[in-house]
Amino acid sequence: MNPLEIIYQDNYLVAINKPHDLLVHQSPIARNAEEFAVQLLRDQINQKVYPVHRLDRKTSGVLLFALDKDTNRNLVEQFTNKSTQKKYWAIVRGFCADELTIDYALHRDDGVLQDAVTIIKTLEKTEIDLPHGKHQTSRYSLIQAEPLTGRMHQIRKHMAHILHPIIGDRPHGCNKQNKLWLEKFDMKTMLLHAYTLTFQHPNTKQTITLTAKPSQVFTNVYKQLHFKTPFL
Repeated sequence: MNPLEIIYQDNYLVAINKPHDLLVHQSPIARNAEEFAVQLLRDQINQKVYPVHRLDRKTSGVLLFALDKDTNRNLVEQFTNKSTQKKYWAIVRGFCADELTIDYALHRDDGVLQDAVTIIKTLEKTEIDLPHGKHQTSRYSLIQAEPLTGRMHQIRKHMAHILHPIIGDRPHGCNKQNKLWLEKFDMKTMLLHAYTLTFQHPNTKQTITLTAKPSQVFTNVYKQLHFKTPFL
């Protein structure tokens, strides 16, 4: 694998732009994986790293690590107290509402029901000449999703709940759309990207906002759909 893209680094923190399909660390649900962000970054900077939060294997974008236990403790507390701000970009099926707050509780794997809230803002809509089923065209939206809670697969499940699933999402997405994109464009990546992360630096107390550019696959689909919203 190519070296990880480091988007921020100082004596206390390091952040990467995690590629799609890379696990943050070893997981019993993906025993076939041989590479993990924690080990790759540790070897790349020759220093122990502590993952502060998680991203799904299929999700790309800003992933933050601490370089010592005290920094890690502070940052984990910020995430727990919901004082951080995370914004994602996704490409979804259909024309999504311009603005929407999804307040829909989600079950954990053990059956426990947890509150889950995501704020959705549609950045752009498009309709292309791509026949699908009984429709002669296909509609898509580029959205910004801001999760106010941190439930597993929250954005993916919430978008499926409002019938605007993320393109390339399995198992929460639309199988017909995923098949269409695989057959027409050989595209099998989930189009969800952790775009920005805002938090307070544990040492300097300054507000830090980190931004990660979308992957090449995400960018290619973005261009195919003729979106024009600029990347920061």
